[in-house]
Amino acid sequence: MRIDGLRLKPGESEEKLLQLAAKKMRGCRYIRILKKSLDARDKADIRWVYSVEADKQPIPLPARTFLQVKRQPPRVIVVGSGPAGLFCAIRLLRGGIRPLVVERGGTVEERVRQNAVFFQRHILDENCNVQFGEGGAGTFSDGKLNTQTKDVRNREVLETFVQFGAPEEILYDSKPHIGSDLLRGVVKNMREYILSQGGEVRFHCLLQDIRVRDGKLCGTQLMDTRTGASEFAEASELVLAIGHSSRDTFAMLERRGFAMQPREFAVGVRIEHLRERIDFAQYGAMKDLLPAADYKLVSHAAERTAFTFCMCPGGYVMPAASEAGGVVTNGMSDFARDAANSNSALLVQVRRSDFDRGGVLDGVAFQRKLERAAFEAGGSSYAAPAQRVEDFLKGEPTRAFGEVLPSYAAGTAFCDLQAVLPGFVIQTLRAAIADMDRRLHGFAAPDALLTAVESRFSSPVRVLRDEKLQSVSAAGVYPCGEGCGYSGGITSSAADGIRVAEAICSAYGG
Repeated sequence: MRIDGLRLKPGESEEKLLQLAAKKMRGCRYIRILKKSLDARDKADIRWVYSVEADKQPIPLPARTFLQVKRQPPRVIVVGSGPAGLFCAIRLLRGGIRPLVVERGGTVEERVRQNAVFFQRHILDENCNVQFGEGGAGTFSDGKLNTQTKDVRNREVLETFVQFGAPEEILYDSKPHIGSDLLRGVVKNMREYILSQGGEVRFHCLLQDIRVRDGKLCGTQLMDTRTGASEFAEASELVLAIGHSSRDTFAMLERRGFAMQPREFAVGVRIEHLRERIDFAQYGAMKDLLPAADYKLVSHAAERTAFTFCMCPGGYVMPAASEAGGVVTNGMSDFARDAANSNSALLVQVRRSDFDRGGVLDGVAFQRKLERAAFEAGGSSYAAPAQRVEDFLKGEPTRAFGEVLPSYAAGTAFCDLQAVLPGFVIQTLRAAIADMDRRLHGFAAPDALLTAVESRFSSPVRVLRDEKLQSVSAAGVYPCGEGCGYSGGITSSAADGIRVAEAICSAYGG
């Protein structure tokens, strides 16, 4: 029996849910939480709201069955070990197909070490960094799993994460997240599962080229990024789970004549506030009994839309460059979300007319121009340009930080952000910050900090695929996930990876 609307005060134990359920169902002895959300509309009466499944017997999770192929394909190569690639590989294994996963970056352990070198010594590895490597860009983010998509595979994504070590609460939390610290262990467990089931994983292995004959894939050229050694690898199916920052791969696809089209995206900054200020604005006096507060804001105060994205409560602004001579920011939180600052991307829509000059990769060029401007404004050392909100709104230079100190690990440099961002972005952000402050008091706090540039919101291209999920230019090639323009975020990317794996299994009698 499903029971909705059970309410607990902040600080009350979830063990009380069984008592509340028993009042609704006689003889109830077991419950499983189906959904948990926070109702903070009335700050004087904040409540956790639950839906549960109640029964007189223990309630197991429903078992899943998977299509099994009747014949093994010669070779399936999955390019990329982000959410799309990992979930595609795992679903292929569950269907009886043993894939080869190739990843240009290193293991998650190597990424942690390499990122520390970049943050402290400003030595960038263009193949192993916050964007590239095991787990993809999401490994150094908040690990947020909420999504706007209604794909039936989303539940499978959450269950799979739990199977590999994520906290079980992500199955019912209305805003599930794993946290970057826990996600690294989950990703490692996924790799070990792939290997234990007969799959293969090669790190520091870059997709250099794709060979097509008579409109069908016949193989790939793979390169060891450490030695430069190159080899031809036959493949019957190739999954392109390449991520939104694989600009060299986009260029290779263009040279090979793959059908692609430019996509609109968004650019802007990271905005940081003291976590306790955001918590109080959202929860009032109850803030100490509740988890770090998040927010999601949209503004139409200017001619263009501005919005917050990837909000990281109690987190950090991350140095996320993947190309020499560019500065990129992203956000990250650990599971506890207990760092001093909370941050979010604050973005402005970019239209095709802003960058489209007739080339499919013009959006990449637009992003790259901003990243290089940020690099120069930060002193050409990978420090990020930063400006206090009060100074930004007045058009004045920042001379000293206030109560908000930057969390960006590679250092910051005071800068007038007009030297980095286009005029339409500056104008829209100024209007949006004041407008958003009307709904979230303190958003426009004078000492809040803006750090540039947030430029990797989404992929600026789409690699076109047909109803069978294969490239319209080459049978056997499956564009997949966020990098190829078919998802946005961890959950939807993982679900698209599963979708592609199902298509491959079906093609082999699954």
